[in-house]
Amino acid sequence: MARAAKRLSARAVQTLSKPGLHADGDGLYLSVKATGAKSWLFIFQWHGKRKEMGLGKLSAVPLADARESAGQARALVARGINPIERRKAERARNADQAFGSFADALIDDLAPGFRNQKHIAQWRMTLKDYAAPLRGKRLDEIDTAAILSVLQPIWQTKPETAIRLRGRLERVLDAAKAKGLRSGENPARWRGHLDALLPKRQKLTRGHHAAMPYKAIPDFMDALRANESLSALALEWCILTATRSGETLNATWSEIDRESGVWTIAAQRMKAGREHRVPLTGRMVEILGKLELLRREDGYLFPGNKKDRPLSGMAMAMQMRRMGYGQFTVHGFRSGFRDWAAEETSFPREIAEAALAHVVGDATERAYRRGDALERRRDLMGAWERHCSPIENANIVQLATAQ
Repeated sequence: MARAAKRLSARAVQTLSKPGLHADGDGLYLSVKATGAKSWLFIFQWHGKRKEMGLGKLSAVPLADARESAGQARALVARGINPIERRKAERARNADQAFGSFADALIDDLAPGFRNQKHIAQWRMTLKDYAAPLRGKRLDEIDTAAILSVLQPIWQTKPETAIRLRGRLERVLDAAKAKGLRSGENPARWRGHLDALLPKRQKLTRGHHAAMPYKAIPDFMDALRANESLSALALEWCILTATRSGETLNATWSEIDRESGVWTIAAQRMKAGREHRVPLTGRMVEILGKLELLRREDGYLFPGNKKDRPLSGMAMAMQMRRMGYGQFTVHGFRSGFRDWAAEETSFPREIAEAALAHVVGDATERAYRRGDALERRRDLMGAWERHCSPIENANIVQLATAQ
């Protein structure tokens, strides 16, 4: 006759304090220690010997879940399978599915969908450095306490990094659940979970990138051109093309068409996800001539110290610091370009915005304006180059006629 099952109630398991084993039925017991610690056990007979299989602490496994786990173990025993040995075998198979190795493999799988190498590097860095305490843990062992252990140290001091790390942890654990490597709620989930456990953060204030006034750029360019380093050439290219740092540093020779005078940046490398063409000016062609001497098989315009890697993302910022202009940012030159175009020229606003690869207008307006105004932008970039040139009349800008 089957033993009576479901003897315990949810309230009883919380209030029981007498040390010992308290039966729920069908081999499931609540173990209460003298210290008050409570945990679940599944007790069964195997080849004439009593076996005890731990099912977790009461604080982590509620009564309903314990009954479900015990039921699964009973089914294995009925089939002649030792549930303890089965669990050991499963853990052995999943030994290589530690958080670290799984996260690294996931990034490799996701890499084709990233816009550029910088984003891939950021994912790898945060999940390697800031999530270091998690990397050796099995995916099914990571709980809320583990997530908090890596977020709390940087939650207030590095808020932007912390919020990105949390999102990436959630993505990794969601992927692990989808592959059957863990179950239950995602401990890195924000809404209705971590938002109740972590203190409210100060609103992120990005502000504006510190921009050098456009009227000061000719003097800066004079000093910059006195330096023949690769970082100086990269910075000058970035300024003259009004592109973002990553777009410049990851530029390749295959993107350059000197015959038509165009540098074409693929959509996957652009923030807006759309192909961007940059007209080449005379000085840009001169820079290409200098870069030819450094050309490498990996194809980068600005090759780094390591093979198959471009120049470091900090190279241009460090160049500015060495020159005594560390108070300004590289990205700020885009703001300088936009201010100059608006205040010193008659080029239409949409032409300047197109030069910055900004998306202008609503979907309907963009549908009717499918071109990128390359030739009109060629005139604009030529005028920008003349403004930036360290010559006696650098601040005399030829105004374009409205078209």
